[in-house]
Amino acid sequence: MKNKHLIISTAFIVLVKREVYRFLSLYKQTIIPGVISSALYIIVFGHALGQRIRENPDIEAAGGYMLFIIPGLIMMSVINHAYQNSSSSLMQAKFLKFLDDILITPLSGFEISLAYIIGGAVRGVLNAFSIIILSYIIAPNFSIDNYFMTFLYIFIVSWAFSAFGLLVGIYAKTWDHIGVFTNFVFLPLTMLGGVFWSIDMLNNLLLKNISLINPIYWMINGLRDSIIGYNDTFSYLSLVISCSFAIIFTVVASYFFSKGHKIKS
Repeated sequence: MKNKHLIISTAFIVLVKREVYRFLSLYKQTIIPGVISSALYIIVFGHALGQRIRENPDIEAAGGYMLFIIPGLIMMSVINHAYQNSSSSLMQAKFLKFLDDILITPLSGFEISLAYIIGGAVRGVLNAFSIIILSYIIAPNFSIDNYFMTFLYIFIVSWAFSAFGLLVGIYAKTWDHIGVFTNFVFLPLTMLGGVFWSIDMLNNLLLKNISLINPIYWMINGLRDSIIGYNDTFSYLSLVISCSFAIIFTVVASYFFSKGHKIKS
């Protein structure tokens, strides 16, 4: 029995390494584009437009508009890359017909799904750290207020959307199905989640209410509070919401994967 557990543990580690090495070997597609796009956002919106945007006193006290948008850009990158990694990796395994080889290993369905989630979460975290390093270079006065909470938010959200990506990958039949969520769900929710503006800037009550029911808004708000010390609402509520989505997505994705929905023929 001991040797069996050892085999399972080794197989799990191998699968996790495969998922991590897969995107690291394609760093020109999985890491660099996110850094470049974030740099353009920081330069164009943060520097060029930020000098012309009428800032509220709280944002000015937190370091200015450029520093204000960086946490949102980090979160936007984390969500997209974590989701893309797990969903595309599982879709590739289904498309190339080698998922069956993984399923016949001693690993349980939960362990396989967990390996995919870890791979996506690592990619999300690495992209976040890359943007943080970039911010230190190109953004004057950039610093992190709370390192522990910053890493915690990045990790939790990376995990949550990697798990969601796995869930989408389970049911996706074509690559277009994966892209639908990126273009028609994540992008609108992110843009309405306060990446470029504070909820205090909104005079429209309807828009404020839309933001408050947007889970990505709370994730961005929590990370912004951890990095620059600015928040629109209760930061601990942001942590609770982020953890809740991470747990829900993980449980649902691992359950359906273990049951073999759209996986086992």
